[in-house]
Amino acid sequence: MLALVDCNSCYASCEQVFRPDLRGKPVVVLSNNDGFVVARSKEAKALGIGDLQAFFKVEHLLRQHGVAIFSSNYPLYGDISNRVMMTLRHFAPQVEVYSIDEMFLQFDGMNEDWKRYGQTIRETLWRDVRMPVGVGIAPSKTLTKLANRAAKNIPQCAGVCVLDEPHKWQWLQQRTPVTKIWGIAKRLARRLAECDIHTAYDLARANPKILRRRLSINIERTIEELNGTPCIPMDSQPPAKRQIYCTRSFGEKLGELEPILQAITVYACRATEKLRQQQSLAQSMHVFLHTSPFEPGYFSNSTVVQLPYATDDSRLIAHCAKETLRGLYKPHHRFLKAGVGLLELISKEHYQQQDFFHPGQSPKTDQLMQVIDTINRNYGRGTLFLGAEGVTKKWKMRQHYTSPAYTTRWQELPVIKS
Repeated sequence: MLALVDCNSCYASCEQVFRPDLRGKPVVVLSNNDGFVVARSKEAKALGIGDLQAFFKVEHLLRQHGVAIFSSNYPLYGDISNRVMMTLRHFAPQVEVYSIDEMFLQFDGMNEDWKRYGQTIRETLWRDVRMPVGVGIAPSKTLTKLANRAAKNIPQCAGVCVLDEPHKWQWLQQRTPVTKIWGIAKRLARRLAECDIHTAYDLARANPKILRRRLSINIERTIEELNGTPCIPMDSQPPAKRQIYCTRSFGEKLGELEPILQAITVYACRATEKLRQQQSLAQSMHVFLHTSPFEPGYFSNSTVVQLPYATDDSRLIAHCAKETLRGLYKPHHRFLKAGVGLLELISKEHYQQQDFFHPGQSPKTDQLMQVIDTINRNYGRGTLFLGAEGVTKKWKMRQHYTSPAYTTRWQELPVIKS
């Protein structure tokens, strides 16, 4: 048996962890630059606040109903997510972190009362982390996704849905549109509708070999999974990313070159930090910037450049990003967004020098990057940074409603008042 444990309204729930006064009340979390609603508590959803709605369009509704508004606080969300995942590791011999708010658990060799075990998982996460979750338990990953959706939407499930027998998952499949199946997007759903397949049950009863010939092998696997045969293996070590991007909209439109250069330096360093975390080197880089597409005279420019050698050196990558941006920049425009993407990533462990005349990255650089990462990890991001990033960052994202970083900054630790 497998389980999928999914945090309920993850970002909103993270904000409520250190704000018990907000539990049971409507909460929303906004995207970068406070542009869109990206997370809603169930109470906010009940008010009719849709996902990805522009903040300025619903602000009056939020104020009217006293909804708590928060800017995205990713350090807080990442740390609480890590606490959830570390807690879940105690419940299964093999786990897979699927996303910031989801984890698969594989129960090989275990024989439990699965309904009770799922409730134990929920109660433990609430007791230790104060994170509400839904638990779906079934023989395959696709069925656990289906079960998890039922756990959250069917009150009788009380947060845990166990699909351990065919008649249980068939009952649920008959009431589930095919678009709600894991891996079935709208475009594929339209093609399935042409085959008179509209529900998960219709798909489960379809001939997998015929649909494989018409569509792909993935649809065959989905059909097998819907019938309780696991075809998607656990991935305890997710593969390294093939590309790493860091892009942001500016807090205000920028016309001058200097603040844009500061921003692109920050983005290059952030991307390179992620590159080092997965023990990779980059061989090329994509740099872009553009104005607002909703204003007259839209201007966009981008290019891909080859790096001198495979590297994870923040200094070199930031320098190349700045020089590239100088060539992309055009005066008399007000730019809204810029970004850096690291491409052609290779494993640092297996990298071999390719050219006698380019010895590649020096051991001293590796040591320096390790020192920078260690200090920033122990004392907070930004403790050490390149001077080219600037000190007063007027271009920073708008985050007017940011909560404290309760668990990642010493100066923002919660205070207990007696």
